[in-house]
Amino acid sequence: MPYMPGSLVAMLLSPWRDGPLLWELVKRDFLGRYKGSFAGVAWSLVNPLLMLAIYTFVFSVAFRARWGVAEESQVDFAIILFSGLIVHSLFAECLNRAPSLITSHPNYVKKVVFPLEILPWMALGSALGHFLISFCVLVLFCLVTGTTIHAGALLLPVVLLPLLLMILGLSWLLASLGVFLRDIAQVIGMVTMIALFLAPIFYPIDALPVPYQALLAWNPVTLPVMNLRAVMLWGQPVDWLAWSASLVIGAAIFGLGLAWFQKTRKGFADVL
Repeated sequence: MPYMPGSLVAMLLSPWRDGPLLWELVKRDFLGRYKGSFAGVAWSLVNPLLMLAIYTFVFSVAFRARWGVAEESQVDFAIILFSGLIVHSLFAECLNRAPSLITSHPNYVKKVVFPLEILPWMALGSALGHFLISFCVLVLFCLVTGTTIHAGALLLPVVLLPLLLMILGLSWLLASLGVFLRDIAQVIGMVTMIALFLAPIFYPIDALPVPYQALLAWNPVTLPVMNLRAVMLWGQPVDWLAWSASLVIGAAIFGLGLAWFQKTRKGFADVL
């Protein structure tokens, strides 16, 4: 199929049609962050591990948060905490970058044949690279400490699917808004920080009063965090009813974000 800029079908098929281009963009974006640094890609391990150590101390020692796990230790807390942090990091990294995806690549806007809609896919691919590294660290840490990893961990792609759809939809929306409203980047930074503390990452959701539990349920990070822990650490099934609802919402946001990007992309060149 020939590429037609702004065509909804072409935008939807872009990751498959432009697979080699997307791979090169993801690889360059992922490695470009560490170019010239002494430790290189090792920083993708150092940063989450440092935050893990800090948060584990603050919340398991200073605040003494507990998850109701029998004979819970600091190791248990660290694993539970890290599993939530890596999901939020995936969400936050994509959304924080989204408003500048177009403005930081003005040369691509001027190329009529360049598929601009692929840039959020690039950001997501790069963020998934960091997520997978952190997930491997989590698995290795579980193996070293003798923590049981349940077979449900293989459902990770299914657990994350609604969140990934939502991330892409929001990324298209924010990438477009970021061209016309430059302050949107500052707002999203605050939103992702709020999402960190309004999700059951540092504390179990049932530790809150029921009205607050309902509030946390609307956080896009809440369900994937809870489902990941359930299937991987506790051997429990996915909450399929909630997962199905989040999949519908994620698909709707995906479609709306894609349609918005298509509608507004013609004005990018005029602003940039």
